[in-house]
Amino acid sequence: MLSDTFPVRFYETDALKHVSNTVLVGWFEAARFPIFKMFTPTLDLDNWPLILANYNVDFLEQIFMSSDVTVKTGIQRIGKSSFVVYQELWQDELLKAKGTTTLVHFDYQTKRSAPIPADVRAQLEGLVVSI
Repeated sequence: MLSDTFPVRFYETDALKHVSNTVLVGWFEAARFPIFKMFTPTLDLDNWPLILANYNVDFLEQIFMSSDVTVKTGIQRIGKSSFVVYQELWQDELLKAKGTTTLVHFDYQTKRSAPIPADVRAQLEGLVVSI
């Protein structure tokens, strides 16, 4: 699995002294950056080939400002034009949250999904995890 570490910043906490639930979605998206680069190495937004179809987050434990968090990212499933990213969020060696995001290889001009290119599929297959 890919791994990224993020500091917990003061403004990401809420009145209950834990990280706001909206912050996790941002960390998960930031940790998908290497996957975005598989599809668009230059990150050219004028030729962006992905669209988000769905995401789910399971909150397992509260996250506090006490220490950094680590997001681990893998691929759960690969279809013809879509794939599911599986992610875990860890803090202090405890699994705090997990989630999935379905992304679709998408042609914005035709407004239709497109098959995942073979070279990208091979890279994604290298990240497949068993859950």
